[in-house]
Amino acid sequence: MARVLVMSPSGEVYDHDNVRWYQHSDIQKYIDHYHNIGDAFVFDSSLKLMNFEKLRELPLGEPNFDQIDRLKEEYDYVILRGSNYIHQHMGWPHAIAVLKRLGLPVIAWGIGAQAPVEGQIQLPEDLKTLLKIMADSTASIGVRGAYSAQVLKDIGIDNVRIVGCPTAFRRNDPTLKVTLPLLEDVRNVGLTVRREVSPAYARNIERYLTFHRDLIKDTANKFNVTLMAQGEIEEKKLVLGTDEQKEDAIAALKANRWASDWYLDDTIEKLYRERLFYSDVVADYEKLVQTKDLVLGYRLHGNLMALANGVPSIYFTYDSRTVEFAETYQIPRFDVFSGDRFRLEDYWDQTLFNKYNDAWYRTYGEMRRFLDENHVDHKMVDTKENIPDSVRRVA
Repeated sequence: MARVLVMSPSGEVYDHDNVRWYQHSDIQKYIDHYHNIGDAFVFDSSLKLMNFEKLRELPLGEPNFDQIDRLKEEYDYVILRGSNYIHQHMGWPHAIAVLKRLGLPVIAWGIGAQAPVEGQIQLPEDLKTLLKIMADSTASIGVRGAYSAQVLKDIGIDNVRIVGCPTAFRRNDPTLKVTLPLLEDVRNVGLTVRREVSPAYARNIERYLTFHRDLIKDTANKFNVTLMAQGEIEEKKLVLGTDEQKEDAIAALKANRWASDWYLDDTIEKLYRERLFYSDVVADYEKLVQTKDLVLGYRLHGNLMALANGVPSIYFTYDSRTVEFAETYQIPRFDVFSGDRFRLEDYWDQTLFNKYNDAWYRTYGEMRRFLDENHVDHKMVDTKENIPDSVRRVA
């Protein structure tokens, strides 16, 4: 059983391998703080795939080298949960000094690069150095897709394996697959919402938000819809806040030009008041998606939680991150900026989801090989040896 240090854990651990946001019992403490609970999905899923007896956060503040030396003796390796770390604004000021002193393997587990809307990605020199330290400490770095692998190759890191994201495999069932029900039998639909977005990555904010608004309204007209938020402050207040905070949230949305001009109309406001879901507990999202016939929308990890439970999902792509992820798993996807009209009927095709099932199965094997070659104690199944031919899926 391994002893594991965690970089950037994104939540507190309870009952050994479950994650929720910090001080969950005190909602008001973080009601005005934005945090993407999707990051906690990745952390929670990583823990569910590992065998470990001891876990703690790696301190990355001002280095205390006596403490670092003790940690080196007490732990086996470091994991860096998958997230969007490879971009021009990323920096951990003390991480280089800490990792050099620590000298333990750093398991970068599904990390990804984010391309800007214009021009080529330009990485800071300290980030390149940090990534090379990680690469040199292990047999391989795990990345979410081909674009991220190429970005690392361009800075001289070749020991890369495309593993997607731990969230996809959180159920740890290699026989899992998505099978579409009849479209006329679909009743309960989750729609993952992402109102806040950066113009550095989404090239047309008006199109992004107006399409988002119309998708919500069209879906709500056809199905029993739940709007699944993941951390924006106003959405969080509408679910978890006091009555006064809920009204403050609506007022803030109306005062926001992007939201008021392109997103929040009377219908969306009513749906936000009546159909919005948010939780600081990863398990709550999993329970929710298990009640759905379909989950679709803008959230990478919210959609993936559904797929990880065998629930069909369609991605709405708007930046390099969402495109790369959909390509890794061959997830059916719609380009928000294509100018086309989205028709659910066009995507209700089992052959599309068979491509996803096959890509998921292949990537499950890649994830297991990644953990094996980096000597991570894990629970993943050897698909070549342990899956009967009757259920094995080969692309």
